[in-house]
Amino acid sequence: MSTLYDIPLKRIDGSDTNLADYRGKVLLVVNVASKCGLTPQYEGLEKLYQEQQAKGLEVLGFPANNFKGQEPGSDAEISQFCALTYDVHFPMFSKISVAGADKHPLYQALTKAQPAATGDGPFRERLKGYGIESGDPQEVLWNFEKFLVSKQGEVVGRFAPDVAADDARLLEAVDTELAKS
Repeated sequence: MSTLYDIPLKRIDGSDTNLADYRGKVLLVVNVASKCGLTPQYEGLEKLYQEQQAKGLEVLGFPANNFKGQEPGSDAEISQFCALTYDVHFPMFSKISVAGADKHPLYQALTKAQPAATGDGPFRERLKGYGIESGDPQEVLWNFEKFLVSKQGEVVGRFAPDVAADDARLLEAVDTELAKS
């Protein structure tokens, strides 16, 4: 049986990889974008990573251009932006699609395993205020949606785009997973 750890991926430098390197760690998988109103979340994600990495948390960034062209850059441009603007040290991966017909297999698995996001209602309503219909509620809603993966590779949580890295709901879920053996 195939697991999240077996899905082929590329690092932002173009090298081939998968999530097997992170087996036994708690993962926070985030689809990111450089030109989004939520882009400042990079700062909180990096802070969470710095504070919790030694305890077994890995924050994994997956740039995606699915929402209003808010990640137009190349992998090299994205990498440079993240390093220079937010001093990002958590692992970044090559740009992928997180929604729609060309959705990457990683995001197919994540959304299938966790079809609903904590805190999704208010952000969905905010998008409607901008004239953006969000469509299928199981699809990734917007940039900076977060999936929490246990040390055993099970998707145990999903958080709406505006649930920031310092949100009590996210922190509690991360702490709960880190405390498990």
